[in-house]
Amino acid sequence: MIEGKSRDVSIGAGAASWLCYAAAVALLLFANGRWALGLAAWLAPIVLVRFVRTRPARAGVPAAYAALSLAWAFQFRGMVPLPPLGYVALALGFGAIGLLPFLIDRFVTARIAGFASTLALPSAWAAIDFLVARWSPYGSWGSPAYSQRENLALLQLLSLTGMFGVTFMLGWTAAVLNWVWERRRRWPQARGGALALAAVFAAVVLGGEARLRLFPPTAPTVRVASLSAPDLELFPSADVARRVRSGEGLTDAETAAVRNLARAIADNLLQRSEREARAGARVVVWAETSGFVFKEDEPAFLARGRDLARAEGIYLGMAYAAWRRGAARPLENTLILIDPRGEVSWRFLKAVPVPGPEAAVSAPGNGRLKVVATPFGRLSGVVCFDMDFPRLLAQAGGLGVDILLVPSGDWRAIDPFHTDMARYRAIEQGFNMVRQVNRGLSVAADYQGRVVAAMDHFATEDRDLVAQVPTRGARTLYSRIGDAFAWACAAGALVLIALASRRRG
Repeated sequence: MIEGKSRDVSIGAGAASWLCYAAAVALLLFANGRWALGLAAWLAPIVLVRFVRTRPARAGVPAAYAALSLAWAFQFRGMVPLPPLGYVALALGFGAIGLLPFLIDRFVTARIAGFASTLALPSAWAAIDFLVARWSPYGSWGSPAYSQRENLALLQLLSLTGMFGVTFMLGWTAAVLNWVWERRRRWPQARGGALALAAVFAAVVLGGEARLRLFPPTAPTVRVASLSAPDLELFPSADVARRVRSGEGLTDAETAAVRNLARAIADNLLQRSEREARAGARVVVWAETSGFVFKEDEPAFLARGRDLARAEGIYLGMAYAAWRRGAARPLENTLILIDPRGEVSWRFLKAVPVPGPEAAVSAPGNGRLKVVATPFGRLSGVVCFDMDFPRLLAQAGGLGVDILLVPSGDWRAIDPFHTDMARYRAIEQGFNMVRQVNRGLSVAADYQGRVVAAMDHFATEDRDLVAQVPTRGARTLYSRIGDAFAWACAAGALVLIALASRRRG
C-alpha cells in the first residue's frame, strides 16, 4: 500500500532526537565485534532509525556516519591486521556501508507511509550485507548477524536464509517498532504491524527451539582428535624467520638448523597423533600450519604421516606450511588428508589468505573443496579464514559434507569471536565441524551449531581436543536454494526505492 507522507515525528523534534542519537552511539559500541552484546544489536538500530528519519539531512546524516564509523573502529579494534591509517580507512568504509540502509529507509519512509515501508530497512540491510560478504576481501566480517552468535534458537534461521535472514530480522524489528511508534495515537492501525512482527519473531525463535529439541543429530558418532602446534621454536633467530617468510636465501647451516627444529615439531605432532589414535580416535587433524617443511622436503614429511595413518588405521589431517624458497609468494598453507591405507585422499591449499602480511607471502589455492566418502561420513576441509566466506562454503552443502575439518590460527583479539563465526557456516550448510585453533578457542560443533567439545588455548597446557562428532550432516534448505532470500531482499529494496522515487517527499 502506498500512502502520502503521514508519520508522526514529534519524538524526533529538537533535543529528543539527540537523546536518540546519544543512545544509538552508546549501544552501537556493543552491537557487534569483540564486545558484542546481543541485546544492544536489537536496540541500536531502533534509536538510530528514529534519529536518521527525524533530523535534517545536513546534520543527521554526517552525525549518523560518524557514529557508525567510530562504533566499527571500536567494535573491531585489534581484530584486523592493518596499520593505523589502513584501519581508519576501513572503519570509514564500513561506516558508509552501515549508513546506506538507514538512508534508504529514510528515503522510502518519507514517501511511502504504508506497512510495506517497514521492509525498506531490512531488505536493504540484508542485501547490502549479502553483497559485502560476497565481494569484500574480508568476506562476512562486519555482518550484524554475528552479534547474535549466542542465540542458538534464532541462528537456526541460517539453515533457511543464511546469515542474511538474521540481518533482516534486526532491521525489520527496528522498522516496525518505529512504524508503530509513529502511529501510537492510532493504535487500531498500528496494532496490525505490531502483531505481524510478534508473529514472525515468535515463529523464528520457536521454530529454532523446536529444531534444536525435536530434531537433534541422531547419527552414530566418531571420535575425532585435533591437535594444536607445540610450544617449540621453529627458527633459530628472528632474522632467519624474516628471511624464510620473505623467500630470501639461508646459509647451509641456517637451513640445517631450521630443518632440525621443524623435525622436532613434526616428531611432537606425530607422537601425539599416534597417542590419540591408540586411545580410539579414528580421525586426527592438526591446527593451521602446525607443521613446517621446505617444499623440497615435503615428500619425506608426508611419508611419515602416511606411515602413521597406515599403521594406526586412521584418517590423518596434516596441516602445515610448505615453503618454496626463492618464490615471490613462498607459503603454501596446506591441509592434506591421508586415509588408513596411507594414501592421500585430497589436498587443499588455503583459498583466501588474510589481507595483509599473510596474503603478501601466500600462494592461494583454487578454492575447490575436496571430499572423500568414509565409514564416518563424507570428510572435507578448509583452512581458517576460508570459513568467513559463505559463498565458498556453499560447496560443502552441495557436496553433502558430513564433517568439515578446519585447521585454524587466531590471536587474542579475535578469540572466541572467530570460532563463533565458523559455526554459522555449519548451520547454514548442514555439516558437523571440527575447528582446531592455534592461539584461540577450538571447538567441535554439530550441524545445528551446538558445541559438543571445546578447548581454550589460553586456559590449558594440553592443546589436544577430543570429541565425539556426528557422522551425518543435514541437507538444509539454504544449501539447496542458495542466496535466494538475499536476492529477493535486493529486489524488494530496489522496488521500494523505485516506488518511492515516483512520489515527492
